[in-house]
Amino acid sequence: MGYVVHAKEGWVNRGNLYRMKELMRRAKNGDRITLAFLGGSITQGSVSSQYTNCYAYLVYDWFVKRFPKTAFTYVNAGVGATTSQYGVARVEKDVLAWNPDFVVIEFSVNDEDTDFFQETYEGLVRSVYGNAFSPAILLVHNIFYNTGISTEDKHRQIGAHYRLPSVSMRPTIYQEVAAGNIPAREITPDDLHPNTEGHALVAEVITDCLDNIYRQMDEEEAPFPMPEPLTKNAYEGARRYQNDNSTPICEGFTAEHTLQKYVNDLFCMGWTASKEGAKISFQTEGTEIAVQYRKSVKHPAPVAVAVVDGDEENAVILDANFEETWGDCLYIQTVAHHITPGTHQLEIRLKEAHENDAVPFYLVSVITA
Repeated sequence: MGYVVHAKEGWVNRGNLYRMKELMRRAKNGDRITLAFLGGSITQGSVSSQYTNCYAYLVYDWFVKRFPKTAFTYVNAGVGATTSQYGVARVEKDVLAWNPDFVVIEFSVNDEDTDFFQETYEGLVRSVYGNAFSPAILLVHNIFYNTGISTEDKHRQIGAHYRLPSVSMRPTIYQEVAAGNIPAREITPDDLHPNTEGHALVAEVITDCLDNIYRQMDEEEAPFPMPEPLTKNAYEGARRYQNDNSTPICEGFTAEHTLQKYVNDLFCMGWTASKEGAKISFQTEGTEIAVQYRKSVKHPAPVAVAVVDGDEENAVILDANFEETWGDCLYIQTVAHHITPGTHQLEIRLKEAHENDAVPFYLVSVITA
């Protein structure tokens, strides 16, 4: 279709380019390079016609063509319908375990526009920025094309604080859609997920930024040290517990041992329960506790409660009935936020179960920080 966007407008924060320039110099010299992409369904490649048409692969392809002497490894760690709260809990396993040299972080249409998600996003950024391999980081901000809504402003505050290069679809693709120059349905079926043409435009905004950095590659730039956190930063180094790395006390909950083959295999290595009164108890450390469970489109489904430190008055409902229709949801429910540091007890108990439940209650993981 050949739509034109003002890609140069997309580089909204120049940032400190020391790591990016080092990455490109190494690639030019033929060093082996690993490129990782962490985000939601857009990063995963949702509604592109095939995986090689998603923006992440197109950015990988830019590197391959720009540096033909280099062997690149491509890691796509996009998981649909997930936020930076889950991202920070899984970044070690899904991204940092690959020893990446370059990491794209994309959660601006998944996170809500709140201080809470600014904090989880900062925890994710710090976890990557502080990694021993010092990967170059590029922040990508997508947008809802019908409303212009995203969490970009709060995420850009984090990017500016850490002087990270950032690109945005707001002054580029969105502006053309809002002006009527690009019909929304030509690039997205639902005003959020880019189709193949939309992914190509997203990739164009990103690779234009990379082209500009490439042209500056030989200009010296001093590294930027890790600054003090902008938020309370409770989520840096968050931990995720499943049945392969924890030993909770189970009464009516059974460990389920389906192995995770792909990063978007969501319902595995957790615990299931079907009978009212079943419970599972964890001992945790830190100030943050979240419960990750399956919300199912198959009804009826059980309802559980989460209780921290025996505080029944503030028990949190975990309703496994999902009211959307697009499929089962890997849902995160925060049950404790900024509580007193130390050891805490978490009990999850089935409050409501039915003889005709379509599915059992599926506890996927407990996330702490």
